Amino acid sequence: MADQVRIGVVGAGSISVRGILPHLAQPDLADRVALAAVCDPVPGRAAAAAEKFGVEQAFTSYEELLAAGDVDAVTIASPIGLHYEQGKLALEAGKHVHFNKTMTITVAEATELIDLAAARQLRIVASPGEMLRPHHVRTRELIAEGAIGTLSWVSCGAAFGTYHENESVRGGSDVLTNIDPSWYFRKPGGGPMYDMTVYSLHTVTGILGPARRVTAMSGVRVPTRSFGDRSVETDADDNTAVLIDFGDNLFCVATGTAAGTMTGGMGGAFYGTDGTINGLLLNGEPFDFPGRNPAETQARGPLNQALLPHVTGPHREIEEQHVYEDVMQLVDWVRDGTPSIVTAEHARHVIDIIESGYRAAETGQTQDLTTTF
Repeated sequence: MADQVRIGVVGAGSISVRGILPHLAQPDLADRVALAAVCDPVPGRAAAAAEKFGVEQAFTSYEELLAAGDVDAVTIASPIGLHYEQGKLALEAGKHVHFNKTMTITVAEATELIDLAAARQLRIVASPGEMLRPHHVRTRELIAEGAIGTLSWVSCGAAFGTYHENESVRGGSDVLTNIDPSWYFRKPGGGPMYDMTVYSLHTVTGILGPARRVTAMSGVRVPTRSFGDRSVETDADDNTAVLIDFGDNLFCVATGTAAGTMTGGMGGAFYGTDGTINGLLLNGEPFDFPGRNPAETQARGPLNQALLPHVTGPHREIEEQHVYEDVMQLVDWVRDGTPSIVTAEHARHVIDIIESGYRAAETGQTQDLTTTF
C-alpha cells in the first residue's frame, strides 16, 4: 500500500475551486493524499489556487505538470472537450486518472483510453459515481423486488437554466472569481447532455442496466448567452430529448434542455403498474435505505451527497462532494487495490447514449448502441 497518492489537479476552474481543491486540502486526508500540483492556462490562476489551497507546485502548462509535477495521478477538471487528449497524455506518462464528467465525447475516444490504461496497468475512475449513493442502490432493489409492480417507463433529465452564469466563481475581480463559463455552450463537449444529463444517464443505467438503442430530437434553443458585458454564441445543442430503449419495451425519456426538467430530474422517476419511485419517495412516502434519517423526505445535501462513503467531517460542508468522492475512489484503488464501481466502461456506455442520441437527431434514424458495462 502506498502511503500517499500524489495528485495533480488539471484545471483551476469552477469545479476545482469550489470542490476538488478545498476537499483535497483538508488535513484529514494528509495520510492518504498529497496535493502535489495544479495547472491552468489562464495567467496567474494556477499560482493563485496553489497559494490558497496549499498545493506544492503550480503550472500554466499541462505537459509541464506531467513532466515535473511529481504526481502519481491526475484529476482532470478541464472543459469536457479536452478530456480525451489530456487523459491520453496522462496515461502515456504513467499516471492514474480521474475524469470529472464526462470522460470523453465519443465512444472511440473512451475505448482508446480504456485499452491504454489496461495495457499499462493504470486505473481510471470516471465520474459521476451515481451508484455510490445508497438510495439509488435501494431503488434498484425495490424495483427488482416488485415494489412498484412491472416497471413501465422512466423519466429523467436536467437543464442549464442560468446555473453556470451565476456560479460563485463568476463575475469577480480576480483570477479565482472571474472564471469564464463560455465553454459550456460551445463545441466540443458543451451542452447539458454532456454536462448535466450525464448524471441521470449514469443513475438510470446503474439501476436498470445497459440500454440497447436510442432515438432523439436535438438542437439549439437559446442561440446567445451572456457573461458579464459580452455575448456568447451557443453552438452546442442545448435542447435535447432522447428516447432510450432498455429492451422488452421498457423505455426512458431523458432530456438535456435549456430550461425546465422532467419529473425525476437527475435521479429519475420510475413508473410501475403498482406505483412510482421518485427521488426518495415510494408512492409519495419516504423509503428506507442505509444512512437515511427517518425525519427527512428530501435528499441530505444535493442528491444525498453527504451519504457518500468518504463524505465525513469537514467534507460535509464543502461543495461538490460527489466529485471528491470519485477522486477518493481512485485514491483507494491506487493505495490498496480496492476496485471502484465508478468505471470507465460504465462512463463509455453513457457516452454511447449521448453520442448516438445526437446521431439519431441528425439522421432521423434510431441508433443501436454498441457498448455495455
